[in-house]
Amino acid sequence: MVQISVVIPCRNEASNILPLIEATARAMQAEGAFEIIVVDDGSDDGMAALLESAMADWPMLRVLRHDRSGGQSAAIHSGVGAARFDLVCTLDGDGQNPPEELPRLVAPFRAAGAEGLGLVAGQRVGRQDTLARRLASRFANGLRARILHDGTRDTGCGLKCFRREAFLALPYFDHMHRYLPALFARDGWQIAHVDVTHRPRGGGRSHYSNLQRAIVGVFDLAGVAWLLRRRKKSRATEIRRATGPRDGQQ
Repeated sequence: MVQISVVIPCRNEASNILPLIEATARAMQAEGAFEIIVVDDGSDDGMAALLESAMADWPMLRVLRHDRSGGQSAAIHSGVGAARFDLVCTLDGDGQNPPEELPRLVAPFRAAGAEGLGLVAGQRVGRQDTLARRLASRFANGLRARILHDGTRDTGCGLKCFRREAFLALPYFDHMHRYLPALFARDGWQIAHVDVTHRPRGGGRSHYSNLQRAIVGVFDLAGVAWLLRRRKKSRATEIRRATGPRDGQQ
C-alpha cells in the first residue's frame, strides 16, 4: 500500500491554512495511510497559534517551525526530511493549489511499471493570477525550457508528488523547488505531468514580486544548467564472484 506524506510550506497564511488542512485531509482519506506536515517558515501573523490548536483536531497533522524565514525550498526540504513515508506530495500554503488534485498525482505511482518514476509534476491550467504574473511566468517557463530541456510547461506549480529518497539525494539550493523536473531527470528518474486546476488566493498576499523572481531566476537558471552539464555520467555495477567447487567445501 502506498503511504503518503503531504508537505505544505507556508509563511503568514493565517487566513488560508486551516481550510487548506481540512480540504487536504478530506482529499487524502481514500488514499490509505497519510500524514500532513505544515512547515511554518517563520510566520508572524498568528498562524503558529492556529496550527498548535489544529493539531488537537487533526491527529495526522504535524507542524514544523523555522526559527527564521528560509524560503519555500528550505521549507519543503525540512518537511521532506521529517516525512515518515516514502512518497511525498507538496502543495502551496496559499490555497491556490486545490488539494482535490492530490490523488491524481499519486495515481501514476500505483500503476504497473512505475519503478523508474521519480516525479509527477502538476501543470496549472486556467491560472487565477494577475495578467502581469501570468506573462512573467510564461516568459520564465519558456526561457527555462529552452535552456534546460526539461519537458515541463509549468515548474512553478506547487502540486508535485515524488519519491522521498530521490528528492533528498538532489543537491540543495534556494529556489530548487522550481527546477525539480530537470533535477530528477539529471539523476535518471522518469518524469510525468498532470494538468491541474488553479484557484484565486483566498486571503493574504504573495510574498514575491515579479522583479524579485526574475533577479533570482537568472542566477538559479545558470546554476542548474551547470549542474546538468556536470552530472555523473557513469554507473557502477558490482561484479559477483563466480561460484565454484570450493564454495561447498568446509
